[in-house]
Amino acid sequence: MRARTAVLVAAAAAAAVLKAGHWELYADRHRIHLTPVARRSCPDCRGAGGWWTGGPFPEMEACGCWSERRELRIRLLRVPAWPDEPPF
Repeated sequence: MRARTAVLVAAAAAAAVLKAGHWELYADRHRIHLTPVARRSCPDCRGAGGWWTGGPFPEMEACGCWSERRELRIRLLRVPAWPDEPPF
């Protein structure tokens, strides 16, 4: 029972830290992937993550509040190789 409580407290603390640091977490048995998220308090994009540039072919320009931060990846287990041909 104590171990379960400790895990729940650690998960809640990790979620709070990730949200405060503006990170999004993806985890499976092969990897842990942290990606930056736009800040809602950003004065430039106001949490939208960027803005559209004008012209005949508009493009999305990313805001620096998230685009200049690195993604973090931690590999846990190797992904099995995909066979080139079926085994029959």
